[in-house]
Amino acid sequence: MQAASASSRPLCIALVAGEASGDTLGAGLMRALKARFPDAQFIGIGGPRMIAEGITSQVPMERLSVMGLVEVLGRLRELLKVRKELVRFLKDRRPDVFIGIDAPDFVLNVEGQLRKVGIPTVHYVSPSVWAWREKRVLGIRESTDLMLTLFPFEEDVYRRHDVAVRCVGHTLADQIPLEPDRESARAALGLSATAPVLALMPGSRNGELRKLGLLFLQTAAWCIERRPELQVIVPCANPERRAQMEAILAESGLDVPVKLFDGRSHEVLCACDAVLIASGTATLEAMLFKRPMVVAYRMAGLTFSILKRLVKVGHVSLPNLLARREVVPEFLQDAATPEAMGQALLDRLDPSPEREAAQDTFLELHKLLRRNADQAAADAVIELMQQKGRLP
Repeated sequence: MQAASASSRPLCIALVAGEASGDTLGAGLMRALKARFPDAQFIGIGGPRMIAEGITSQVPMERLSVMGLVEVLGRLRELLKVRKELVRFLKDRRPDVFIGIDAPDFVLNVEGQLRKVGIPTVHYVSPSVWAWREKRVLGIRESTDLMLTLFPFEEDVYRRHDVAVRCVGHTLADQIPLEPDRESARAALGLSATAPVLALMPGSRNGELRKLGLLFLQTAAWCIERRPELQVIVPCANPERRAQMEAILAESGLDVPVKLFDGRSHEVLCACDAVLIASGTATLEAMLFKRPMVVAYRMAGLTFSILKRLVKVGHVSLPNLLARREVVPEFLQDAATPEAMGQALLDRLDPSPEREAAQDTFLELHKLLRRNADQAAADAVIELMQQKGRLP
């Protein structure tokens, strides 16, 4: 396939990502598209990784980062205003393709409006339609020309409803080695090579830290009472989250020797012996690093009550969903206590047959997701633009 000729106008590609995981996927996709179309222009909304790859972001990505059915209500007016202005801007610019990355409550509406005026649309990362409200696929079919999924099991539901779909795997599965080098990671972080390391990853959003930050520190304190030699490390997604974590620690009154790192989440995961982690994309990263983990989450009580009635799968963490069985323990809402999670962490700090079996499963799943995702996603986008007459 040939790129557009030098005499034709540069391609204009619009992307929108709403959080850090989407920013990672978008940056990888942009790199692969730039390799084919070096003069392409990228517009929309992206985070620091996508900005580094050349996107002109209409608003800071942080403005889209909100979780929960109830929590979004407090930001609804702002989000609707951002979306309205974005749609107006994109209709004026008429990009050759629009790619919405995750954030379905925000971007699917954008996709639907743009598709109605003839702009090809791609949705990258399937909403959890296989877990709850499968009929959402009918709306997706009206909004989206192509669905790109990360996981193979997600394709079936779209095929049942005649939605064009392609599984591209996950870019992190391509980037993270099958056998991570824990010793080098510990040296890079200045950690002891022999003392056990416990990582805490309570999330990258303000709301997650408010609900989980103190709980995770209390759990670490419970563990240290029983294993005083533990090294506790925490990666902070950005300066705001670091300041928030420092404030939580100062206000807690806990005597927990915690080392905070700016970013460096992959090194933290690579270095640790076990991790207490918020449910979300980070659990996939922990799985790819083959790290024993305990998964926890708390949300607004009303949100949890609604989801509990709607969700039809028995697990929330990606490792368990991918394995289709419980490989890692999950503690949700009131079940997430320092004692329960602390004991589960101590059980996983040292080698055991159960820990080895989980790591074998993690390796199998890692291999399954290695599909050269950035290039596979770019190829699918390019094919769609060809089909829609946007490329020669």
